[in-house]
Amino acid sequence: MKKYAVIVGGGVGKRMNSDIPKQFMTISRKPLMMHTISAFHNSIEEINIIVVLPENYIDLWKKLCNEYSFNIVHKIVKGGSTRFHSVKNGLKFVEKDSLVAIHDACRPVVRGNIILKSLTLAEKYGNAIPAIPINESVRKVNGENNSAFNRDILRIVQTPQTFKSNIIKKAYEQEYNQAFTDDATVVEALGEKIHLFEGNIENIKVTTKTDLIVAENFLNKVYF
Repeated sequence: MKKYAVIVGGGVGKRMNSDIPKQFMTISRKPLMMHTISAFHNSIEEINIIVVLPENYIDLWKKLCNEYSFNIVHKIVKGGSTRFHSVKNGLKFVEKDSLVAIHDACRPVVRGNIILKSLTLAEKYGNAIPAIPINESVRKVNGENNSAFNRDILRIVQTPQTFKSNIIKKAYEQEYNQAFTDDATVVEALGEKIHLFEGNIENIKVTTKTDLIVAENFLNKVYF
């Protein structure tokens, strides 16, 4: 089956309190998103890469690609008002009867074996979602009250979230709902069973300046 990666970099960096979105920040000697794209290219050379960006930052990205001689072939697509709409825009360029991995641009430390496993499992089950256990104690908060909660029944969900294209494209024909926190919740709304597999703990989503430092340390240890 033909394989795609839709890399979603639609954020504008509000939580990072930075002049530029975090996907364009330099980490381990090049812009963060270049590490993310390279992870997919290095894992599956024939994969078709689609990068979704805020319209106002497309020229900046092209300038950075030229500055860093970044030559991995990818299609640039204009993002939408929410992550849902950005993914929907990217999926327009995914063919039927293929596999598509949807990944956060700001997760640059995704391992190649996770990418490959997600594609293999999605071909078998229709979807494949990486998730990791919670290692710390958690409590459930209800107003001013709180109580202990069993962490063993919880998982932290990551990306790439991978699907048969016919399933995910149909899912994104639904009207937007605030309950759609990721691609799995969009597909689940169609009544599809979600298939989890074990992700890698290093695959953090860079959201804060501390995350940048942690991700850079992981990248410098060469996990691929």
